[in-house]
Amino acid sequence: MTRSVIDPITRIEGHLRVEMEVNNGRVTDAWVSGGCFRGMELVVQDRTPEDAAQIVQRICGVCPVSHAHASAIAAEKAYGITIPNNARIIRNLIEGAQFLHSHILWFYNLAALDYVNPLNALNANAADAIDLAQAAGTSMNSDLVALQKKLAAFAQNGQLSIFSGNWFDSEGGTGYKLPAELDLICTAHYLEALKMQARASEISALLGGKMPHVMTIIPGGTAFVPTAQKLDDLKTMVDEIYNWVSTTMIQDTLAIAPYYADAFNWGKGCGRYIAWGVFERPSMEYADRYLPMGVLDERLNLSDVDESLIEEYVGHSWYKGEGTYQSPYFVTEPEFTEYNVDDRYSWCKSPTYAGKTMEAGPLARVFAAYKRGVPFFVQNVDALLELLGAPGNFAVLQSTLGRTAVRQFETLYIAGLMQEWVAELMEALKSGDSTYFAEPLTTTGAGTGFWEAPRGALYHSEAVTNGKIDGYQIIIPSTWNIAPKNANGEHGPMEQALIGIPVGDIEKPINALRTVHSFDPCTACAVHVTEPATGKHFETVTSPWGVK
Repeated sequence: MTRSVIDPITRIEGHLRVEMEVNNGRVTDAWVSGGCFRGMELVVQDRTPEDAAQIVQRICGVCPVSHAHASAIAAEKAYGITIPNNARIIRNLIEGAQFLHSHILWFYNLAALDYVNPLNALNANAADAIDLAQAAGTSMNSDLVALQKKLAAFAQNGQLSIFSGNWFDSEGGTGYKLPAELDLICTAHYLEALKMQARASEISALLGGKMPHVMTIIPGGTAFVPTAQKLDDLKTMVDEIYNWVSTTMIQDTLAIAPYYADAFNWGKGCGRYIAWGVFERPSMEYADRYLPMGVLDERLNLSDVDESLIEEYVGHSWYKGEGTYQSPYFVTEPEFTEYNVDDRYSWCKSPTYAGKTMEAGPLARVFAAYKRGVPFFVQNVDALLELLGAPGNFAVLQSTLGRTAVRQFETLYIAGLMQEWVAELMEALKSGDSTYFAEPLTTTGAGTGFWEAPRGALYHSEAVTNGKIDGYQIIIPSTWNIAPKNANGEHGPMEQALIGIPVGDIEKPINALRTVHSFDPCTACAVHVTEPATGKHFETVTSPWGVK
């Protein structure tokens, strides 16, 4: 028996530790620890919901739009507001831009270096790489010879710049399997992705006033009012991103996958999924969202959400007590003891649905969309399974590489929706429709914002009295995914996904790292602890409806 520890996990948002027990070359037990803490729930106490929609964005610089959106939805329920159609479209566009930024960033600049070795690209023949790109159907927009010269300069001076600190020599140099020409193509796309994700953030800034932390998503609608010039600029940027995504991301995924086909065989996780849904249609119904709500059991049977079935357990986390709290009666009362995998080992709580751990994220959204019959996902998921030689076998996608692959389908879907929403907004402007905001019907009430961040299911709830917040609670996607053991002793989804992973190099367990990155964890989001002004002690934060 050997212990393998990755601490810290890099190329994620926040600080994460993974400890694994390895026997006979396989992980037999695992513990995932969220190692940072921060506070937002108390910060918005006694403030207005309008303030909260701005403040909670500071939870994360990668997905601030989603936090603003979920907070605004919660406030709109408390206020009795239905937002105007123009506001729906504009908010979809801001959210979509953030999703595109996050997905492009994640695939190329965070996860790809688990599969792509830029140093091996020095051994490539540039002409052969161009031929390979054409055969794979992937885009080729870069000067590959110039790129090789740049990589050679990195290697010669011993400083690898943005490619530093990776495990390219793992498993005795056999951990990376791509031919040099494919490494060169994907390295070129890595650099192109830096520009594309920046372009997506430009869209967020155009519509949101700035990015990160947009200013125009407000309870009641939006503060952005479009002009013809701004919409022309918007269309140009949306088309540019769509053209790059549609010719690059899925093609690269399919080119890389055959070299790591064994990663379709492990990393399943808990096999149950939650998606609250994202991107509103005119009906504003959860199940009718462009990416619809869905809760999926072990057999991938679909049901709607029941908020009363959401619970949080704190017995293996650094909080007081060993209680399980039911929505909306959540409590945050921190108490650090020590890191002990047999007791408490994470700042992250353990949420469950109907008493069971659930995976959140793009895989959950894709499964929910498929089961709801969204044509794009039915067609593309079926086509992918056919290509993998496993028609109808969703178990193939319930894996490290499956989780990684399906996200690119979602990226393409959203990029196409962005074009549709720009056209809708242009038509609205031409028609003279100038309604973007609705006033509150009441200033006392309570509401929950069920929404999605790029990493999965996002929950904001608040209670408001005379326009001031009485209580606020948040459950974000990575809280579900990196959860420690629950009250039943069941490991969280990522811990379950790590168990069974093959380990060829105990010091550099590359397959475990690939599995962690497939979830794209965000511990900065996942761990919320309140800190009062003194900074000397912590206080309890309760749900909007008080402690039960």
